[in-house]
Amino acid sequence: MASGTGTRPGLRADAARNRELLLAAAVRAFTAESRGGPAPTLDGIAKDAGVGIGTLYRHFPSRDALVEAVYRNELDRLCAAAEQLRAELPADRALRAWMDRFVDYVITKKHLADTLHALVACGHNPFAQSRERMIDAVRILHRAGIEDGTLRADVDAADVLVGTSGICMAVADPSNREQAGRLLDLLVDGLRPR
Repeated sequence: MASGTGTRPGLRADAARNRELLLAAAVRAFTAESRGGPAPTLDGIAKDAGVGIGTLYRHFPSRDALVEAVYRNELDRLCAAAEQLRAELPADRALRAWMDRFVDYVITKKHLADTLHALVACGHNPFAQSRERMIDAVRILHRAGIEDGTLRADVDAADVLVGTSGICMAVADPSNREQAGRLLDLLVDGLRPR
């Protein structure tokens, strides 16, 4: 998979576009379901993406395959965002913006939780290497902050990820988004040099 996208190397441009459309439609469908909407069907996801059901099955032979692809795509986007944000913002603000994206990622993951847990129960682990990839993303931003003097050097990237995760566990529901933002601001303030 290409970094930060749902595309796979070797896919024709139209096939890659259809895959992206399907992944985006699946995120919308699973999010709507978690907010009390109807359970999404694969046919409904294909229609929302503007493609036929055959196209969906060519990319994702089962619902489980689609859910896993959505999860991996969201993880790819989250991890790729670190480099993008580092190029656009001062490191401390880039880290704070990445934390907002992490909250979005956690919310999406919650929408997929039942299916992801079923995959794990069947012996398939879609979470393999997720933590390490996220720590690497935080490390990119943390090192940039150390270099530009906006973030402390005596903090480990893994600790920053655990702190961010803890905030998400406490208040990652969309209705608590403002509180999550305030808590993330506090965390980043604690990472700045005194």
